[in-house]
This record gives sequence, C-alpha cells and structure tokens, in this order.
Amino acid sequence: QVQLVESGGGLVQAGGSLRLSCTASGRTFSSYNMGWFRQAPGKEREFVAAITRSGGRTYYADSVKGRFTISRDNAKNTMYLQMNSLKPEDTAVYYCAARQSWGLASESDDYAYWGQGTQVTVSS
Repeated sequence: QVQLVESGGGLVQAGGSLRLSCTASGRTFSSYNMGWFRQAPGKEREFVAAITRSGGRTYYADSVKGRFTISRDNAKNTMYLQMNSLKPEDTAVYYCAARQSWGLASESDDYAYWGQGTQVTVSS
C-alpha cells in the first residue's frame, strides 16, 4: 500500500497563492490515480481535483476550475496542488488521496488511501 503526507498549507490573504504537496512512500507512486479533497468545518468532505497515473488527464470541481492546478512528478513521488486567487471559502483541511482503479474519480469512496491533511486558511 501507499502512505501519503501532505504539506504546504498555511495562512494566506484572499487573492494570494499556495502550493500544496503530497509525497508518497511505499508502493510505486505512478501506479496510482490521485486526487485532492477538502473539508471545511461543519461541512462534508468535497472533491477538489484529480489526476491520472501519467498526469495526462485532470479533472476539477467547478468551484476551483481556472484557479487551481493539479500536477504530479512521478520521479519525485509527489503530487501538487497550485492554488491561485484564493478565496475565504477555500478555507479547509486539504487531503490527498490515492486509488489504483482505472481513471479519474470525484467520490471519496473511490479512494482507498488518504493522507492526514494540511490546513489552508484564507483571510478576507
């Protein structure tokens, strides 16, 4: 199985940028399709973005499309989430997740492995 560790969260003003990283260890990172999710206080976990094993295809939630970019570097066993034009409503704990099944997925239940999360806070 794969172990995932997120980093890069923090406090940023509205309109600012952050880049999250998700570093994997264990089984071959390139064999996993990956995703980012987030959970705000009092809300359910929601899908943010997903990327295929090779990085050739990506998928975004409408709420982040055009502002966030998901990418991966299989040589470094790392996935990224570049977040620009951040808004206060982006405040949440951000989680990375991995799945071995084929294709992109936006449901939490489709992912078997999860990191511990990193806090992103956007001030107005």
